[in-house]
Amino acid sequence: VQLQASGGGLVQAGDSLTLTCTASGHPFSNLAVGWFRQTPRDDREFVAGISWNGRSTFYGDSVYDRFIITRDNNKNVVYLRMNSLKPEDSAIYYCAAARAPGELMARRRLGEYDYWGQGTQVTVSS
Repeated sequence: VQLQASGGGLVQAGDSLTLTCTASGHPFSNLAVGWFRQTPRDDREFVAGISWNGRSTFYGDSVYDRFIITRDNNKNVVYLRMNSLKPEDSAIYYCAAARAPGELMARRRLGEYDYWGQGTQVTVSS
């Protein structure tokens, strides 16, 4: 499974941004997908996860009321819509995937994901 994260950039506090994770190399509808983020001083943090069919989603405590994760299995992509961005959202954002055919629940633990993309930088200025 190859993952490509894109859409990062420099924005101002309060702005919105949408990240895209594009997958290849495996039937996309068999994959659970998640977003994580990391800064130089912190461990990798769970942001959002989505099940193979999009019916189950989980969010990290700091983003649950601002971010939305969705997927389009016809396009092999997962989106992370980030609203009301704050400076503390600044990080490198990684998408991750796990083979989970038919699994009902989204995954939210770091160790549950097997494949990782290269990350995209998000910087939020105050």
